[in-house]
Amino acid sequence: MSAPNVSLLHETSRQVAAGGSAGLVEICLMHPLDVVKTRFQVQRSVTDPQSYRTVRGSFQMIFRTEGLFGFYKGIIPPILAETPKRAVKFSTFELYKKFLGYMSLSPGLTFLIAGLGSGLTEAVVVNPFEVVKVGLQVNRNLFKEQPSTFAYARQIIKKEGLGFQGLNKGLTATLGRHGIFNMIYFGFYHNVKNIIPSSKDPTLEFLRKFGIGFVSGTMGSVFNIPFDVAKSRIQGPQPVPGEIKYRSCFKTMEMIYREEGILALYKGLVPKVMRLGPGGGVMLLVYEYTYAWLQENW
Repeated sequence: MSAPNVSLLHETSRQVAAGGSAGLVEICLMHPLDVVKTRFQVQRSVTDPQSYRTVRGSFQMIFRTEGLFGFYKGIIPPILAETPKRAVKFSTFELYKKFLGYMSLSPGLTFLIAGLGSGLTEAVVVNPFEVVKVGLQVNRNLFKEQPSTFAYARQIIKKEGLGFQGLNKGLTATLGRHGIFNMIYFGFYHNVKNIIPSSKDPTLEFLRKFGIGFVSGTMGSVFNIPFDVAKSRIQGPQPVPGEIKYRSCFKTMEMIYREEGILALYKGLVPKVMRLGPGGGVMLLVYEYTYAWLQENW
């Protein structure tokens, strides 16, 4: 293998390792908020005595009725997907950014388009895992009473197949969710990071990067949440068992808007921001510091 190819292989391996590490840390810290977010998004009415009204009340109800492990329902699919997902997220962003560098685009636009491309690519990889995760997260049984991750995946494949009504349902909504989030997340982070001067003080530099990552994650969450709500409705349980109400992304959004109002498209925004604000900062920091360490030592 030639020297340039070996160098490229090492570079890609570092991006995969750094991206996987960043994702794993973020998912382990923030998964309980993801469970709460999904519960908010799939409920259609707050008149049900078992409905979720506030983030604090949701945590109390889940802990009281499902125990501590209730907050970690559906965590196995994202953990299994985390290394390929984050590897795709960061490595394809770098790849698209390098490719777009050959075109006459401004740096700001390059970051946005590369982020969009990385999100769309990531969505294709992660969607089957998301279908399984959402189904497990909305199950209100005790943790030990619900099916295992692999048993539930087999159940979906047996009943609905591998296609767009089965293990890949909600793909369009997932494409919208990840595409918009990554476009804003990477676009804002890299543009603003280049504007705000770096600091020689390690603590201030850490806070600078974390702050920009926090705002990036928050903005991405605010802009992509209608796609996230549609995704949860399509991939979660339907209102009437055996009858599919939510099929396609944009029709689902239209239906939610018509029946429940515009604010229903922003259900789960608070726990989502609570997760992906700090989670966005954590992920980019872990990625950058891990990548820098790998460059020095490998």
